[in-house]
Amino acid sequence: MAEYVIKPKRPIGLHLKEIWRFRELFLALTVRDMKVRYKQTAIGVLWAVFQPFILMVVFTIFFGRIAQISTNGVPYPIFVYSGLLFWNYFSNALSAASGSMVANQAIIQKIYFPRIILPTASVVVFLLDFIFSSIIFAGLLIYYHVTPNITGLLLLVPMLLITTLTLLGIGLFFSAVNVKYRDVRYVLPFFIQLLLFVTPVIYPATILGEYKWLLYLNPMSGVIDVFRSTFLSLGSISWPLFGSSILVSIIFFLVGLAYFQKTERYFADLI
Repeated sequence: MAEYVIKPKRPIGLHLKEIWRFRELFLALTVRDMKVRYKQTAIGVLWAVFQPFILMVVFTIFFGRIAQISTNGVPYPIFVYSGLLFWNYFSNALSAASGSMVANQAIIQKIYFPRIILPTASVVVFLLDFIFSSIIFAGLLIYYHVTPNITGLLLLVPMLLITTLTLLGIGLFFSAVNVKYRDVRYVLPFFIQLLLFVTPVIYPATILGEYKWLLYLNPMSGVIDVFRSTFLSLGSISWPLFGSSILVSIIFFLVGLAYFQKTERYFADLI
């Protein structure tokens, strides 16, 4: 009996034409993930606001009032929420993207489609959370009478792009590894938790002193620091840190994409 193997014949790359052919599937998966995320919850999409708000309150009590971390005159709730805005998008979307292959194993085993659609759809869902969280951030600015800088608004999209490239690169890598080794669900939360403390979410980048070089290895450091510098007028932009964030995010994305597409032909067999 003849055996037929259906697989894509292509080198490593984004292959936007192929992804465009499956755009309807991409939209369907995105809408499905949005519905599933808040299905049978009491407050629905308000969970997107509740999590960063409660974290802001906790961090404000322990780090703003007790530890008295200096924020150069900016109210600490606004300072920490500006970091949580990007951090929550990064951490939540990364967790969802990393588990997207296992969560959709039934579809993967039945038909062929560009597998990259799955983690990408997971990421798009959390852009909605980012938008809702931004509304609360706007409310905090009004409450504390803080006027945002127009430069920060202009850099918002580039900051989101860097964040998305970073989490997609790491997410693609972990989602591929997760197909074979389910240890990822234990390793990833620990990794994200550690990364929080080497990212200037609850403290300014300057507080690290001689260990500031660690920030250059973490793209999220540049995103949060530059956003605060521009949007909240907290000093001048650290262009070396900003440039490092761009470079490292691209490297993460390319490495994650290369590993994902190198191993995706085996997903249906291993999952």
